[in-house]
Amino acid sequence: MIVFFITENATNSRKSSSYFRCSKECRLVENLMKKKFLSNLILLLFLNLLVKPFWILGIDRTVQNVVGAEDYGFYYVIFNFSFLFNILLDFGITNYNNRNIAQHHQLLNKHFSGIIIIKLLLAVVYTVITFSFGLLIGFNIQQLGLLGLLCFNQFLLSFILYLRSNISGLLLFRTDSLLSVLDRVLMILICGVLLWGHVSTTSFQIEWFVYAQTAAYVLTAITALMVVIKKASFRKLNWNIPFFVMIIKKSFPFAILVMLMAFYNRIDPVMIERILPDGIGDSEAGVYASAYRLLDAGNMIAYLFAVLLLPLFSKMIKQNESVQQIVKMAFTLLIIISTIVAVGSHFYSYELMDLLYKEHVNESAEVFRVLIFGFIAISSTYVFGTLLTANGNLKLLNIVAASGMVLNLTINFLLIPKFHAVGSAYASLITQFTTAIIQVWFALQIFKFKPDYKYLFALLIFVVGVLLITYYSKFIFDNWILNFSLMLIASASLAMGLKLLNIRGFIQILKSDE
Repeated sequence: MIVFFITENATNSRKSSSYFRCSKECRLVENLMKKKFLSNLILLLFLNLLVKPFWILGIDRTVQNVVGAEDYGFYYVIFNFSFLFNILLDFGITNYNNRNIAQHHQLLNKHFSGIIIIKLLLAVVYTVITFSFGLLIGFNIQQLGLLGLLCFNQFLLSFILYLRSNISGLLLFRTDSLLSVLDRVLMILICGVLLWGHVSTTSFQIEWFVYAQTAAYVLTAITALMVVIKKASFRKLNWNIPFFVMIIKKSFPFAILVMLMAFYNRIDPVMIERILPDGIGDSEAGVYASAYRLLDAGNMIAYLFAVLLLPLFSKMIKQNESVQQIVKMAFTLLIIISTIVAVGSHFYSYELMDLLYKEHVNESAEVFRVLIFGFIAISSTYVFGTLLTANGNLKLLNIVAASGMVLNLTINFLLIPKFHAVGSAYASLITQFTTAIIQVWFALQIFKFKPDYKYLFALLIFVVGVLLITYYSKFIFDNWILNFSLMLIASASLAMGLKLLNIRGFIQILKSDE
């Protein structure tokens, strides 16, 4: 379990949390930031919980059931392979830009026209290198054709994320929240018509799924571009080689970090398909994809926290303001959510997989009950890793990520031949917890956070309580959905009883004057 802390305030040192001033003015700023974070988090969660579960469980799951595990596994391998070199599309520019614009709003006008050109040049580099490696590892013509479509989609997605980094950097979180779900809303509409609209006499093809993504990304990119152009007072593109070099140099540490994390987060299904014999590889990759889907859904929720936290942390650290209360609030919310989801999903793994899929239910459940515990580690990373990123500790994070990549590759090579997708699930779980614990430890050291033992004890009681509640919930009624629902309610009630989840306090924050 990850530890938590309180801060001590002392000098004005840049690299220690002790420089944070503890005054009436400081507490006022903290409350304002807490209100901004909480109010926008509620909107962001509401929109994403309204849209993305239906996308994952209604559309993405249905596509896999319609095309079958092997065809979906074929797509999933190429999809994850296209992610491996995704950093070449962005080179860390999005994260650098988000942090930079949050700290220096006035730079939007200057940087936007030049960065667009860099993004286009990087798209060419990404496509060439991705195809080269695809040929190198032996992709066939069909795989390369799908890879071409997914490369274009990756460019569109990267461009959307860059545009959104400008919007969130300006702390326009409501606009960014709407854009965060627009692509999924469009995909749901398009795929819904293709799946259930009887527009074709032929069965649904996996390529149609990719085409739907392309159309949705194009429309979302155009919408986001119009918003940023208006805010940046954009007039023309700016070809400026010294500026390009400066941006690449400053974003390079972000690029390395994203690339390393992408490798140990996305390499698993690729290794499953490559290491195992033909036929078995695609099928096992499909099983892994089935199990990973709900973890990916949870990760989307945790990622939403990071979307808000990075610009907030960056701005507060730049202005020497305490991040203590924002960190504690974000971590507590995420640890409650991730613990309940992970423990509940572990005990109800077969029921959840049986509800979602028609094929390989037992195999998917076996992988899922291991994989889902990674949600706890990933949630911690989205708080403390984001804090270290905002503080500029990129070298440290890159060392941790590189270690995680080596660890993940090593365990995968050892376990996949014997245990197949389950072995890869263990590799992912071990890697996620190792990197999360290291990041938290360094955050404690850098920010001089001190343990809050009362808080730690409450967390321990909460975790043990959720384990007991979930275990015994399986024996209450014959209907597992009813038992699962009661488990969720009882676990949330336990969090409130331990005062980890303070609804009244949240309401007071939202009602406070700005």
